[in-house]
Amino acid sequence: MSTQLLVLFALMFAVTYPSRAVPLLVPGVERLPDRALTYLRLVGPAVLASLAAANSLVFTSADGTRSLQLGVPALAVAVCAAIVAWRRNLLLGLAVAVIIVALARAVGLA
Repeated sequence: MSTQLLVLFALMFAVTYPSRAVPLLVPGVERLPDRALTYLRLVGPAVLASLAAANSLVFTSADGTRSLQLGVPALAVAVCAAIVAWRRNLLLGLAVAVIIVALARAVGLA
């Protein structure tokens, strides 16, 4: 593992953790305005969506042509979103998505 990835991890943790930890660490967070509570509730899904988009969509450029390739990660993200919408359970959706990608990698598809 390169040290650049560790630096990126530390930076992203420092940027995103405070907004995710506010409801856990601040007493009386339920007294915040509705807009603030809505923002804090949506930070986690927004971070997950950005990670999924970055890992699912691959833009390639070869000989001046551009293409969009959707692979197994994109399928896993779609399945995760469907499960979360259906069951209202983020953990179940993420677990299924991880299993899909792990199985695809195990058989050599991803």
